[in-house]
Amino acid sequence: MFRRTFWFTSGVAAGVWATTKVNRKIKQLTPEHLAVTAANKAIEAGGRLKDRAVDFALEVRDHMARREAELGDALGLNAPVDRELPAPRSYAVIENRNSPKYVEGPARKPTHQTYPYNRNEDH
Repeated sequence: MFRRTFWFTSGVAAGVWATTKVNRKIKQLTPEHLAVTAANKAIEAGGRLKDRAVDFALEVRDHMARREAELGDALGLNAPVDRELPAPRSYAVIENRNSPKYVEGPARKPTHQTYPYNRNEDH
């Protein structure tokens, strides 16, 4: 009789265990539970994606600042600024030979300009 009682209780325990497992799986497959699970996973994935995007943006900003500093050094933009007035610049000026500065006496008309070659000849 002890054997029958042992197997009976073992069967009941196995049945209760199996029923519990099946009920849990059935509950996990209900539309409400599936929606909650999908929402939680989407929130987790969104958080991971946001963290990665923030990390990427910070890394891009760091590299951009470093490259900007390199370009500034290469172009001399980061050189110390001298607060003194700059030296006067010399400008290339085309002199007007007809100005009163160069003309002695009454103003003269410009003379004919000569060319180093004859314009009528074919070259």
